[in-house]
Amino acid sequence: MINNVVLVGRLTRDPDLRYTSNGSAVATFNLAVNRNFTNQSGEREADFVNCVIWRKPAETLANYAKKGTLLGVVGRIQTRNYENQQGQRVYVTEVVCENFQLLESKNASSQRQQQTSGFNNFSQDNQNTQSSFGQSSSNDMPNFDRDNSNPFGNSSSIDISDDDLPF
Repeated sequence: MINNVVLVGRLTRDPDLRYTSNGSAVATFNLAVNRNFTNQSGEREADFVNCVIWRKPAETLANYAKKGTLLGVVGRIQTRNYENQQGQRVYVTEVVCENFQLLESKNASSQRQQQTSGFNNFSQDNQNTQSSFGQSSSNDMPNFDRDNSNPFGNSSSIDISDDDLPF
């Protein structure tokens, strides 16, 4: 049987870190994951996935990830149920995360959290930011453009005999 989940999304709130009675750390959080398609009015919808992570990764997540952080998680789907105070059976489906990865630079994350206008002006708000490679970019991505210099020196052609070609 296979039960594997890989999600990439943004935290809807700060992770809620708690400790069990035996001292194990557990963090719960919600991940907003965009759908790959748009609805009839042309808007992109999102799913809000309940997630839980245990022990040391839970503490690390709570220390470094905040509301809005772009996060990748790997885990499994788990269902459980319990009886609430009114005597009703409540069913819960959640992703139990085994591992996570922060998917944006600390600089981009802190700049996004300082913004008061929200996510609607994303391209405008990220102008003139410094990427983690120290290059200015309009979308906070490193600039991998090559300069126009020839990497093989100044010669305009390469001298290779037909005997050296493998075909």
